Amino acid sequence: MATYNGEAWLSKQLDSIINQVEVELILYVSDDNSNDSTLKILHAYADKHEFIRITPLVKRLGSAAKNFFSLIEQVDLNEVSYIALSDQDDIWLPDKLKRAVSIIESNNLNAYSSNVTAFWQDGKNKVINKAQSQKRYDFMFESAGPGCTFVITSALAKDLQNLITEQKNLLTKVALHDWFIYAFARSKGYKWHIDHVSTLMYRQHSENVVGANTGLKAFLSRASKLRQGWYLAQVVAISKILGYQKAPPIKKITRLNLIDRCYLAIHAQQFRRRLRDRLAFTCFVLFFAKKP
Repeated sequence: MATYNGEAWLSKQLDSIINQVEVELILYVSDDNSNDSTLKILHAYADKHEFIRITPLVKRLGSAAKNFFSLIEQVDLNEVSYIALSDQDDIWLPDKLKRAVSIIESNNLNAYSSNVTAFWQDGKNKVINKAQSQKRYDFMFESAGPGCTFVITSALAKDLQNLITEQKNLLTKVALHDWFIYAFARSKGYKWHIDHVSTLMYRQHSENVVGANTGLKAFLSRASKLRQGWYLAQVVAISKILGYQKAPPIKKITRLNLIDRCYLAIHAQQFRRRLRDRLAFTCFVLFFAKKP
């Protein structure tokens, strides 16, 4: 779990993790120098539950992605069979981890993610579907859903840990840890399953780093990032770190002439899982994308 100024929601998330059924847990928490009562809450829970281990950082990292990468690098993976990522503000359903592990083991998989149910303070909730069929190159362009649903085997985690240690400086360019982890796993041939079942309540509030991508505000925020070139810059940065920068889609994006734009538009079905996203991607690369 990566935390920062999460006092308003942290207790409910911790309770939902403690209440996971039929699993034995170690909860590693990295707090990024919170200036509210987050650490106080964490220590209160750690005093009652010996499996909670807190590792506050000496120097503030400044983002959830950097905090998660730092935490994964530090964890002793020899004492666990799986690792799962947790935000500080969600509510896990009681069988979240049990279901993930069962699906991984029964299907000989390496990683798992799932749909989520976004919920707002006004009582609204909506299932966010991320479980469309995986595409040949989707990992180069999007995550496998929110990182808070990720459960991966220790073997995959150790491979990831080694890369984080070796590429620490380059990883500062990566904005979204969940997308990077999915890209890493798929690019290395690991088997990943995206579950159609929602396994957690995904809290929506003004401090969300990404959020559920619903509504006009979310659309405008993402449109602004696209216009500024953030998205394709992330695609290229991740490809360089993971060594697939010579893959056809990445070569086209790096050059991005008219023929390349047409190629990307025609092959959009290989890049994004959801039809709506494929249509948006096609429009974007044809008319708005800037060379990264």
